[in-house]
Amino acid sequence: MFGRHKKKVVFLFALADVILTIFSFEAAYQLRVYLPLEHVFFMTVPVKALVLGAALAAWVSMGFLFRVYERLETGEPIAALGDSIQQVTASLLLLVAFLFGMKLDISRVFIGLFGAFNLLALVVYRVSARSVRGYLRKRFGAVSYFVIVGTGKASREVGRALEQAEQHGVRLLAYIDPAEQPCGAQIALEKTYPVYPLSELPALLRSQVIDEIIFAVGGERLPKLEEIFLLCDEEGVRTRVLLDFFPHVNSEVYLDQFGSFSLLTFSATPHDEIRLLIKRVFDFVFALIALIVLALPLAVFALAVRLTSRGPAIFKQVRCGLNGRRFTFYKLRSMCHDAEIKKAELAALNERDGPAFKISNDPRLTPLGRYLRRFSIDEWPQLWNVLKGDMSLVGPRPAVPAEVEQYKGWQRRRLRMKPGLTCLWVLEGRDHLDFETWMRLDMKYIDNWSLLLDLKILLRSFPHILLGRGAS
Repeated sequence: MFGRHKKKVVFLFALADVILTIFSFEAAYQLRVYLPLEHVFFMTVPVKALVLGAALAAWVSMGFLFRVYERLETGEPIAALGDSIQQVTASLLLLVAFLFGMKLDISRVFIGLFGAFNLLALVVYRVSARSVRGYLRKRFGAVSYFVIVGTGKASREVGRALEQAEQHGVRLLAYIDPAEQPCGAQIALEKTYPVYPLSELPALLRSQVIDEIIFAVGGERLPKLEEIFLLCDEEGVRTRVLLDFFPHVNSEVYLDQFGSFSLLTFSATPHDEIRLLIKRVFDFVFALIALIVLALPLAVFALAVRLTSRGPAIFKQVRCGLNGRRFTFYKLRSMCHDAEIKKAELAALNERDGPAFKISNDPRLTPLGRYLRRFSIDEWPQLWNVLKGDMSLVGPRPAVPAEVEQYKGWQRRRLRMKPGLTCLWVLEGRDHLDFETWMRLDMKYIDNWSLLLDLKILLRSFPHILLGRGAS
């Protein structure tokens, strides 16, 4: 499925959620009003509009957060059922929290009926949606006809992908040979397609309906096809260029605009500005609330650090942030005041491979420092780094510049994501991982990043902290 088509499908699924949620809400409301229960149920128009608006916001936001709409196109019944249960459950919890916060006394029977009706409606629609859309497309939808320029391995793979997308109204007509081979050749995939020489493409455009042309040729051939591109532009035929000749293994490719310039962009790290903005807003709000709540205990622990060992309460160090930016990193001091000087003396005891430094039962730790580390209390001041924007709640751990200088090339990609307080490595063993596994877990996080993944990591990190599974 083409990216633009996928965005349209996602929008339609979200719109369907809005419509089905409205109907479910009204059905639950009418049924509850007429149920012969002890308490009479009624909502004024403003209250009803407020509750319905909150429900719609919750349902659609949870659909996007859990990426439900991106998976619905497959039409798998089990997946649709699981996604619907997850979405409805989370949305109902959000709605109940909203009603509690607004101090609205709404019938629990109504809430239960609303959730049940909505779940039933979503599951029935999502399971049947694929076949219904297929029928409507066949009866009323327009078919898009494609021609592929190129006859190599890549062009055949594109052809097979187009065949598999026939349910979306895609039809492959023919291949064009840029090497000007004579007519009569054919390419056999699931179906057999004629191969025309490049010189016949103008006549083909005039004699057949062709909506789009895909150029699946090597990069060295593209400059020679300038006249064909101009012809397609002149006739209004949409053209696409396969970019498999660019060796960007981890990168997502997209076209961006800078003023009047069109830029083909390769990004090996998350680049969705909207989702990254949501991540930043969440970081800021969470850090602000946490700093307010923890201000008094943080001050008590800081005083305890100051009174139980020589040196300042707050340990400051230069770390590497996003794309290598240097920033001042804060922690409650958990080691003796001359720990950095003693580090060189203890180099032979280092238990970590690679540039990282770690010793079990580090002699530099103070008695209070061991407690602070066990429950990650020493990390609390980093909430100030999160508030400032140097760090995020979830992300690769910020490294000292000396470690970064020893990174291998592939390991430097972890600098392309804002560092965080916690990440996948916390859930996988933290201090028991070798350096390369630690790095690969950071890459796994970057390659699979989503807002939902951040939420899962945060929720799974809290038990580790409360049970004292923090750093040793």
